[in-house]
Amino acid sequence: MNNGITLEKLNTSFITESGFIFENPEVAYKTWGRLNREKNNVIVICHALTGHAAADEWFPGIFGKGNVCDPDHHFILCINVPGSPYGSVGPWSINPANQKPYQDNFPDITVRDLVHFQQLVLDHLGVKGIELVLGGSLGGMQALEFCIMDSRVQSAVLMAMGKAHSAWAIGISHAQRKAIMNDPKWNNGRYSREDGPSDGLAAARMMAMITYRTPENYETRFSRNLQDKDESGQFQVESYLNYQGDKLAGRFDAHSYLILTKAMDSHDVSRDRGSYEDVLGNVRIPVLVLGVDSDLLYPTNEQKELTHLLGNAEYDEVTSPYGHDAFLIEFGQLQTLIQSFTHKQKTFSYK
Repeated sequence: MNNGITLEKLNTSFITESGFIFENPEVAYKTWGRLNREKNNVIVICHALTGHAAADEWFPGIFGKGNVCDPDHHFILCINVPGSPYGSVGPWSINPANQKPYQDNFPDITVRDLVHFQQLVLDHLGVKGIELVLGGSLGGMQALEFCIMDSRVQSAVLMAMGKAHSAWAIGISHAQRKAIMNDPKWNNGRYSREDGPSDGLAAARMMAMITYRTPENYETRFSRNLQDKDESGQFQVESYLNYQGDKLAGRFDAHSYLILTKAMDSHDVSRDRGSYEDVLGNVRIPVLVLGVDSDLLYPTNEQKELTHLLGNAEYDEVTSPYGHDAFLIEFGQLQTLIQSFTHKQKTFSYK
């Protein structure tokens, strides 16, 4: 994919929390608008698990004139995270030690590593100030770490996540990883693209799709209806999940799915820092925390707790039958809630 995405190498090293060093790593990112003279009119969008730098494709409802992400006023940036298959350094990058793709030798990375990598890109671009950082799910985890790790951030919107990855969410990710590693194509820790799309990745995506929506949404959309003209007696919901699984397996990578779900499991802002109260209470910039009333994967009690712990946060809620996926669907509500928040911030510019 290109879609206006910039591909280049950083002229510095990227060192992970575990001490692994990537020299001059590849980076993929997309920008909209222009940096102002002070280089501080920046909005950073953090993408979710299977997302990519072309945020205008999966977050279209907040882009455009008069919207939250208005290129006439802001320099908007979305950076592809390391470990993904969309251009930044990842499992199919060449390991200089043996001139072969890293594949399963790609190191474990954390949410903090994802943010540190993006900080290197922001430094590379000369960014001096970040008016707003926002994201949902894994993107929200990154946005929260940005609030802690980067003094350039002036405000944030955190959607559909919490202060740490819960046992419930870790367990779901573990089951998905097992599906990938039990795929017959997964041979001794390696998966070859020449063998075709990963059936294990397709199965993992099907599991994920169930947690991304709600029982009510599935019942309304599919009920017990059978596929038309399907002599096998397949239910519509089975056909839908097969389609979603195959679709992701065709565009994403099994290694990347393992790497990034493990990164999500690392999410815990208190790790090696102190108590949640101390760590989050010291975040004094204005933060909007958004929950989805029907989210099964990251229930609203997580966002309400996060709001209470942060030093200067407010909570609001998206009402939707779509569950966790609502932050990628309910753009009308998101636009209203986020703009109401940003218009209140003296740090946010519309000039």
